[in-house]
Amino acid sequence: MKKQGLTTLALQKFKKSFWGVFSFWFIIFLAFISVFAYVLAPDNSQFANQMHLSIHSKQPGFTVEMLVVPNTLKNDQGFLNRVFFGSTNPSSEIPITSYESEPHQIKYVEYASEGLEGLEKTVNIPSDIEASLRPFVTQKTFYFGTDKYGRDLLSRILVGARISFSIGFVAVFISLLIGILLGSIAGYFGGKWDKLIMWIINVTWSIPTLLLVIAITLALGKGFWQVFIAVGLTMWVEVARIVRGQVMSVKEMQYVTAARALGYTDFRIILKHILPNILAPVIVISAANFAAAILIESGLSFLGIGAQPPMSSWGAMIKDHYNYIILGKPYLALIPGLCIMSLVMAFMLIGNSLRDALDVKS
Repeated sequence: MKKQGLTTLALQKFKKSFWGVFSFWFIIFLAFISVFAYVLAPDNSQFANQMHLSIHSKQPGFTVEMLVVPNTLKNDQGFLNRVFFGSTNPSSEIPITSYESEPHQIKYVEYASEGLEGLEKTVNIPSDIEASLRPFVTQKTFYFGTDKYGRDLLSRILVGARISFSIGFVAVFISLLIGILLGSIAGYFGGKWDKLIMWIINVTWSIPTLLLVIAITLALGKGFWQVFIAVGLTMWVEVARIVRGQVMSVKEMQYVTAARALGYTDFRIILKHILPNILAPVIVISAANFAAAILIESGLSFLGIGAQPPMSSWGAMIKDHYNYIILGKPYLALIPGLCIMSLVMAFMLIGNSLRDALDVKS
């Protein structure tokens, strides 16, 4: 009978966890959406930032006729750039109530809500593009409604998913890089190295996470990557403490003693013999840190020091619309809030499932 490895057994145990497998595929689904957000979003302009103030704060499922005016400016943007970063030169869209098509021009009445009468205007259509770009008037449905600036909420949600995933990956990568390095040194060498690193860990641990992130963000400046680095620099402490404890318990094992007897360097022993055997708790804490990073970024965006406008962020969307909860349009804040909750819950569930699957005692 063929013996099964620990990895195979852990994988089999993970597959038996319904919520773990469900969370895994849910995260894969959201990752696909975040990568191809501009392909899937109805508004493929950069940051999904096309504003229509006349149709602001509309209910989900709102439908309106939209006059699409082609942009005649030359666009040198490549196909891949447009797919992954959105169109920098989109066609202009004007919500209308009625229109009349004439040669080389369209007369239309602008959309006006609450029973008001819109202005009647005329737009000229160049003859060289008139034939190729019809129809100019299309019916557009906003499935999640529009925000207070008249932007498509569904498109903003899809594009905002990218920031949440990016902050998770970058923050976890930075925390693993610093945490594993310092934790391994403290646990393996002990003595003065251990005391020094533990002093740094305790000082960092004593500062509230959000306060430390705000301080680092203000030092680095407001911006996209600055927030990612700031969050990553505050999350390494948990990783370092876990790695230190695991290394201290493993370094006296017989296989480590045998590696020392064979004359292997400390770097090789740590990298090839100790770290592969302590990855289970590190993987679990990484899943938890991923969820924590998403929450911290959302909090920073809510405070106005996270991702800056016009960048789409779930936390910033809650900040812009939280007062609409008492104004009869709670979905404007609840939809991005539910997105944050579902993504964080998925990472916490997959972390719990991984913990159970990697537990050799169970």
